[in-house]
Parts: sequence; structure tokens; C-alpha cells
Amino acid sequence: MTAILGISAYYHDSAAVLTVDGKIIAAAQEERFTRKKHDASFPKHAIQYCLSEAGVDLGQLAHVVFYDKPLLKFERLLETYLAYAPKGFRSFVMAMPIWLKEKLLLKSVLRKELRAIAENSGNDKSPEIPALLFTEHHQSHAASAFFPSPFERAAVLCLDGVGEWATTSVWQGNGNAIAPLWELHFPHSLGLLYSAFTYYCGFKVNSGEYKLMGLAPYGEPRYVDDIYHHLIDVRDDGTFKLNMSYFNFAVGLTMTSNKFHHLFGGKPRAPESELTQKEMDLARSIQQVTEEIVLKLANNVHDETGDTNLCLAGGVALNCVAIGRLVRESKFDNIWVQPAAGDAGGALGAALQAWHQYHDGQRILSKGDHMQGGYLGPSYQTQHVRECLDQLGAHYVEVPESDLDLKVAKLLDQGYVIGWFQGRMEYGPRALGNRSIIADPRKVEMQSVMNLKIKYRESFRPFAPSVLAERVDEVFEHSGASPYMSVVAPLKNSQQLDGFVEDADVKGLAKLSQPRSKLPAITHVDNTARLQTVHAQTNPRFHRLISAFEHLTGCPVVINTSFNVRGEPIVNTPNDAYRCFMNTQMDFLVLNNIIINKADQRDLDKLNAGELREFQPFELD
Repeated sequence: MTAILGISAYYHDSAAVLTVDGKIIAAAQEERFTRKKHDASFPKHAIQYCLSEAGVDLGQLAHVVFYDKPLLKFERLLETYLAYAPKGFRSFVMAMPIWLKEKLLLKSVLRKELRAIAENSGNDKSPEIPALLFTEHHQSHAASAFFPSPFERAAVLCLDGVGEWATTSVWQGNGNAIAPLWELHFPHSLGLLYSAFTYYCGFKVNSGEYKLMGLAPYGEPRYVDDIYHHLIDVRDDGTFKLNMSYFNFAVGLTMTSNKFHHLFGGKPRAPESELTQKEMDLARSIQQVTEEIVLKLANNVHDETGDTNLCLAGGVALNCVAIGRLVRESKFDNIWVQPAAGDAGGALGAALQAWHQYHDGQRILSKGDHMQGGYLGPSYQTQHVRECLDQLGAHYVEVPESDLDLKVAKLLDQGYVIGWFQGRMEYGPRALGNRSIIADPRKVEMQSVMNLKIKYRESFRPFAPSVLAERVDEVFEHSGASPYMSVVAPLKNSQQLDGFVEDADVKGLAKLSQPRSKLPAITHVDNTARLQTVHAQTNPRFHRLISAFEHLTGCPVVINTSFNVRGEPIVNTPNDAYRCFMNTQMDFLVLNNIIINKADQRDLDKLNAGELREFQPFELD
């Protein structure tokens, strides 16, 4: 048995993954345990979970693998500051202490943290720490994209903000090896270009990019020419260079420069201030540019490699609108995106790269991928759920497994919003039917109700549909699997309302008031949706629920959004789920086969006193 632990940490979205003989046993982000969104700290709780799930201790691991190389990153930092000196001195002074104190000594820091985990587990007071390995950042991304994919051979495209030096890299995967082909270097980054617009439009970098993507359909692409003429030089093969006079991220404390602000007519939007048509048009423009560059890059990679399969990872690969265009328009026959495409997925890539490179581990291919539907986190037995609910003073009803699906389907049909907590928690940024809030997509008012009263977020944010895999081509202009919400696809004409014509006088967020399909709550204003196909093989319970809903209503689709509120991570434990449920206007909570009705709860006085907002520490089942 060769057990390998992969770790990502200290930048954003820390995570841990444990593999045994190349099989993914457990994977989770640290934020789910600490309840700090995008937690960058050492993933202590995630590691403890992974070891417990695999039934091993640290001394039994062959390797612990970190997902990038800090010394190379420090080299890039120094060379960048020297190239721009004396500009950026303030940023340099702020960055150096943490590098000199911690990041340059990362091997020692990791050993200290791992030793503390071993000692707290009750094992030997002087535990033996496994050999530490370090992969390069984009190597981790490429490994996470190719090795779990269903392909024997594929081209691999990695796109993100920046690793050590690389911002865009191309690899070729074959069997149990990946080989680098070429890369683009910092500061020329498509991810950082998109993040610059995220910042300028008043959203938080490294977490608000999906908001910018969701805002784009409300705008017009009137800034596209300005972007191409001033900000980025794009060649025919998709490679590019940024005009750095418009940006400040290389050595400054902000993403954009005064020159950028002058080009687009003013300072960045203040966070939480009113969104205007300008931000919508900027979002639409940078989204269009991003899609066009990704498509050019992919087609060039196809021509260079001759491969018919493409795998993707890196933060830009989470832009599911761009991925949808690749699926429909690129030269590749098959496309697979790592569901944890960002830094959290680097932990997985690091572990798999060590298995294949150091142990010559072989890949066993199957019809599907090896991500197990993304359900790689903790699960909780019904007895544990009962104990949690009894401790919280909750009133609940336990129903027979055979009755659950129809009962919940009836609640959905009646317009209720339901917290759905089942099985193993998802790995990656998206809830895939185990830590989800679900509702009826046919209800016209459901998008605004869920955004404002349950998710406490911006009204324009779209919701994803979960559709039975065998029905997807009846509802969407899409065929094949999309189990990880990686693809945005148009609705079929048969799903659009007869006689609907877009009112040209209706602009911006006012478009929300115009129902345009039979599934208005999941249809974006451009008649698309970010879809998840639900498969009986990987999530039989969620598949049975949607099947029951279809049998009752004729609709094979439910709304699926992550089980959390704005500013918080997706729930992990039953305690997390109950508190989130009680602090929102959800109607019902389903934990395994236990149903909780909000109207029956006796803890509303505690809710009003704020007591339910304190989360309990993580407890292993």
C-alpha cells in the first residue's frame, strides 16, 4: 500500500487529499471545517479527516506533497520587484517579513505542523514525519486535470493567476505521465486580467470572479475594443501580453493603475455600492475577451498536439461560460475539467503526481472519470445526526427511506425551499447534490426569493439546474455528461416561452423581471444555465429524488445551489446545516432520512438572540 497526502496551503483555499495506490480516498478544503471562507491556513482539520477516512496515520504515509515550490515563487517576487524598482517598495516591505519568517522555511513549518497532528493523535511523542516533496504549481494543476480524467491520452491546458512563474501552461498527458510543452510567464496572465476587472467592478479578488461572470449577460460588450487596443495584445495562436502600464498587481497593493481608471472613466466601484450599467458592460466585455482567448488557445493546442481530448485546470477553468464555448466550438472531441480546478485541486494533483512520477504508478482507465462524482468529504450516519439534533433541541421526523423521495418531491412541488444534506461532502467549490439547497425551477419568483431571503446575496446571481443525466438533451442544447457544473449551455427552444421577445428597452437588472422559459428560476437572461447532470451511478439518492420529482410533475430538473449563505463556506456537519437552516428562510431541512420543518422548531428565541450563529467545532463521525 502506497498512501500519499497532498497539501495546498498559505495562499487561498487550503486543502488536503489522500490517495492510496493512486485511488482518491478522501479530499476536503480546510474552510469547511474552520468555517472561514477561502481559508488559507495549514489544512490541519482536512488532513485529520483524510487520515481518519483512510484509516492510516502519518507514519504510514509514503510522502507528503506540497502543491508548489516556494523558492521559485520567491525568486519571481524578487525579480519582479527589481524589474520595477523603485516602484513597489511599500509592497515589498509588507511582503518580506512573512516570506523571511515563514514561507522560505516552509519545509520546517510543514514538519512542525505535521508533527503536531501526529502528537495530538495519541501516537509516539516523537513521530516519524514522511518524506516531503514539492511539485510545481502548474504541474499540480496539470496532474489534477489529466490523471483523474477518463482519457488515456490528452492535451492539458492550465490557466490561472500565477503559480511560481507560469500563468498559462500546456502539457501532454499519456498513460501515467504528463510532459510540459510550453508556458507563459507572469505578469502576463489571463487570470489576473479577469481579476483586475473583478477588482475594478467592486468584487473581491480570488472569490468574486464568478460574480463578474454572472453579471456579464446583463451588459453589452462595448469595452471589448478598448481591452484589445490598450490592455492586451493577443496573437492568432491565443498567446498574449499585457500592457502593464494599466495594472498595479505586479508590485503594488491594488490590481489596477490610474491609467486603467482613466481609460474606463473613473475609480473602481466601491464594494457593496449600487451596480450600474457600466459594471455590467465591463463584465460582459472582459467575459467575451476571455472566452475568445481561451478558444484560440485551445484550438492552437489541438493543432500543435493532434490530440482529440482536452483536460483543463486552474482558476480560469472554473469559468463555465468559457468552457461551454469550448465544448460547442473548439476542435476537440472531448473536454474534461477538474471540478476542484483552483488551488484546492492542487493538493490532489500533487498527490497524484508523486504516485505516478516517484512510484511509476499505473492508471486504470474506466468509462467515467476517477473523481467519484466529487463526493470525497465527510459523511455522517443517521445516529450521529439524531444526537446533534437532540443536543440542539430540534424537532424532527424520521421517515422510512422508501418514502423520503416522494415526500420531498411533494414539498418541492408545493414551492418550498429545502436544505438537502446527504452522504459525503463535495470536494471543490460547487455543491453537487449532497450539501445543496434545492427548489422547484418552474416557479417564477424562486430566483429572487432564494437570492435575497436564503442566500443573502445579489439578486442577479443565477442558480444552477440539476437534471437527470438521461434527460439532459431534452432540456438543454447539450449532450453527454456535465456532473460537476463545468459547462454553461443554452436551453432548447422547446423550453423557451412561446412568443417571448426580448424588450430592447429593458436594460440591466430589469431583465430579471422578464420570464423567458418554462424553467425561469434557472434560466439566465441569455437563455443559458450552468447545468449539472445527475447520474444514478455516482449519486443514486439525488437521482432518485429528481426522478420522483419528474414522476410527480413531469419536470426532470431541480434548482441546486450550495448549502451556505453569503460569506460562509458550504456546510459540512449536521450542526452547520441546522444553524444555516435556522438563520435563513428555508422551509425544510432534510438530513439523511430526517425531515425538519422550520415551522415546528422551538429555537426561534435562540435564533433571535444570535446563539445559533456560533458553529460547533468539527467532530468526526
